Amino acid sequence: MIEDAITARYDTLIVGAGPAGLTAAASLAEKGLRVAVIDEQVAPGGQIYRAVGASPLPERSILGDDYWHGETLVRRFARSGATLLAQTTVWQVDRLEQDGLRVAVSCAGETRLLFASQLLLATGAQERPVPVPGWTRPGVMTVGAAQVLLKTTGAVPQSATVLAGCGPLLWLYAAQVLRAGGRIDALLDTTPRLQKRSAARHLFDFLRSDYLLKGLSLMAEVRRGVKVIAGVASFAATGGVDGPATAVEYTLQDRTRGHLPVDTLLIHQGVVPNVNLSNALGCTHEWNERQCCWQPVVDEWLQSSHADVFIAGDGCGIGGARAAEAQGELAALQIAHRAGGCSAAQRDAAAGDVRRALTRALRGRAFFETLYRPSDAMRIPAGDTLVCRCEEVSAQQVVDAARVGCSGPNQLKAFLRCGMGPCQGRLCGITVGELLARENGLAMHEVGYYTLRFPTKPLSLAEIAALPSTEAGERAVVTA
Repeated sequence: MIEDAITARYDTLIVGAGPAGLTAAASLAEKGLRVAVIDEQVAPGGQIYRAVGASPLPERSILGDDYWHGETLVRRFARSGATLLAQTTVWQVDRLEQDGLRVAVSCAGETRLLFASQLLLATGAQERPVPVPGWTRPGVMTVGAAQVLLKTTGAVPQSATVLAGCGPLLWLYAAQVLRAGGRIDALLDTTPRLQKRSAARHLFDFLRSDYLLKGLSLMAEVRRGVKVIAGVASFAATGGVDGPATAVEYTLQDRTRGHLPVDTLLIHQGVVPNVNLSNALGCTHEWNERQCCWQPVVDEWLQSSHADVFIAGDGCGIGGARAAEAQGELAALQIAHRAGGCSAAQRDAAAGDVRRALTRALRGRAFFETLYRPSDAMRIPAGDTLVCRCEEVSAQQVVDAARVGCSGPNQLKAFLRCGMGPCQGRLCGITVGELLARENGLAMHEVGYYTLRFPTKPLSLAEIAALPSTEAGERAVVTA
């Protein structure tokens, strides 16, 4: 819970209690800085280590050793004395002339104002949207969402279940379900075969990484218990009119067609940085062509285009949990130096080992990114397939808007209200941009992304009305 004081001041506020946020917070608190971590979940760990301190699963082997590494981070954080503001949502950040940053948060339906000199965004990743026909039907959900259920409740599928997509998480979840006694009927692998040749250019680093043996072991484990169908070019969830998914229809790259009955279809095409908060803050972003996503531009110390805002972990580019941990440590060193907590010489001396750890963690990533780059068919829909779930806008409507002069996502808001629903573009932003880019013959950096405004998360009028007065006696102003 937030402290009793209506306003609280910190040297640094951190958004996100995953590996980057926990590591940075512990490091800063150990150096004597006053630090708070803000997270929407009930306990620390982020998505990757969700429920690590209170797992309902009977056997540790179900989730694997990499998951339980999160206990180390949580214990260090607890010992450090940093504050955790759990079940708390950041919805606005303002720069003040003299007081640094003012962060508006909601907790249990109440709004509080927090102040800090520096801000670290450790918002992590989100699953990439998979806008295939039928993806909005009941019974279709993402693999990441299903894994959350496994970690927090121990729930696993027990009826006809098919996994479809590509990427390491697909195989990891399948193995975890099998270990937990669940049921998976088939795995439809959409990894394009031609990308295996392209990925071979990065094979040397991959062979030197920790991924090789883990990956081979994981895939062998899944293949022993699940029918794997490789070379899938496209798939769709089908069923009655407006009804739940009852089958998945797929087409292989050789144009062979197939059909599988389902009660649950779990889809996945990798993850992308969660950039809504960094975007709303006005941080500079760039398009990552290999990962097909937008990411903030940061320097060697994870400092963004704003001097008082740092971004670490998957929120500034997908690198995995161990890389996020190292980035949190690096960002903490620079933040502490700026706050007077360590000299430049002390910062640089400590950074050497951290940078080497980061290099090891990222070794082999180029192979994964090339191999599992989602195909156009998985990223760019057509026809009546919904793109914006909030406003129920189809791919064809976006294409039609482009043909009558719409050149970018912000203009599309006026045409179709895309990106103006509760998710604020999280589920449609990348897809809309790629549709407009293809239709207008432009590169993604020319099309751009939604310009987001605060509040970045839905909140009630009561929360806005209950904003506390600042120390100067003025009411906080919410800008939309």
